[in-house]
Amino acid sequence: QVQVVESGGGLVQAGGSLKLSCAASGRPPSGRPLSMVAMGWFRQAPGKEREFVSSIRWSGGSTYYADSVKGRFTISRDIAKNAVFLQMNNLKPEDTAVYYCAIQRVGAAAYDTWGQGTQVTVSS
Repeated sequence: QVQVVESGGGLVQAGGSLKLSCAASGRPPSGRPLSMVAMGWFRQAPGKEREFVSSIRWSGGSTYYADSVKGRFTISRDIAKNAVFLQMNNLKPEDTAVYYCAIQRVGAAAYDTWGQGTQVTVSS
């Protein structure tokens, strides 16, 4: 069974930084090694829908960002560890949310395995 686990959330003042980590482990039901198309970060603030934050293609490393985080957040990956990281700088109160990591496995049409989420709170 494939699992996705996030870590690194917390409370920070506006203008501060946090780094989120996410690791995927296990094997799909087929028993074959985990093979991914992409890993991504999403967030959900209270009373709002979940929204895309950033993603990285596993092959080639292309990165994508929501307009609201461009220039402040940086996504990176460690292929050997099936891990992805989100460096968040110059945090704003509007970045407060539960951040979720998700993977898109090869053969899947979309992100198909999600983590439990990690809380990020930015105080003003």
